[in-house]
Amino acid sequence: MQTPKPELHTCLSPALLNLYEVDKSIVVIIDVLRATSTIATALHNGAKSVIPVDSVAECIRIGKQIESITAGERDGKKAEGLDYGNSPFEYPEEFITGKTLVLTTTNGTRLLHMALEKNAKAIITGSFPNLSAVCDYLAAQNQNVILGCAAWKNRVNIEDTLFAGAVIERIGKKFSINCDSSQFATTLYAEAKTSLYDFMKLKNASHYQRLSGFGLEKDIRYCLTEDIANTLVLYEGGKLLAK
Repeated sequence: MQTPKPELHTCLSPALLNLYEVDKSIVVIIDVLRATSTIATALHNGAKSVIPVDSVAECIRIGKQIESITAGERDGKKAEGLDYGNSPFEYPEEFITGKTLVLTTTNGTRLLHMALEKNAKAIITGSFPNLSAVCDYLAAQNQNVILGCAAWKNRVNIEDTLFAGAVIERIGKKFSINCDSSQFATTLYAEAKTSLYDFMKLKNASHYQRLSGFGLEKDIRYCLTEDIANTLVLYEGGKLLAK
């Protein structure tokens, strides 16, 4: 008798997370522009760990307690009182190696704390820069999966949905998928995959507009590039670590 496949669901917004069995699933936190791309980059470039927190005040408090770099954004711009922002280009190897980064962002770190509160079986972070590492890990675990899109202030966004679609295209056959959100994601990715950047621009994606308005096209292109920081990022004991 064939062993039943684990289930995979796509949660398109943090506002929908309560509809899923988080405590029976590995949750992938997806915040393509830019939190999870920056986290993967910092750890790939040798950061000791990333401590994700859900408020600027908490970021500053922990930063004073331990020797670390405080970083983060609100509404796409560096948050007041923090040392650095949320661009992957701020964390090159020569700067970040061996250092701890305390990070807060508008959407991604918030979703991670929601998954924690709901007792997720495991939490990893996903972005195009570490797509293969994410897929290899999920395929090997044989556990239920929730692809959790951080979205933008609870509103569904294109880029996180595209990442979910990319994961499903690669490893969807290993899962039982009875989830319309996953079908949306797969369909969207199939249309966009020849050039994710051009697709975002063509569709006038809200986050593309927001970041390009700050002159951050370089960040957008980087965050939509597969496997340039291909490190598995796992949450353990209050920290995100490279595995």
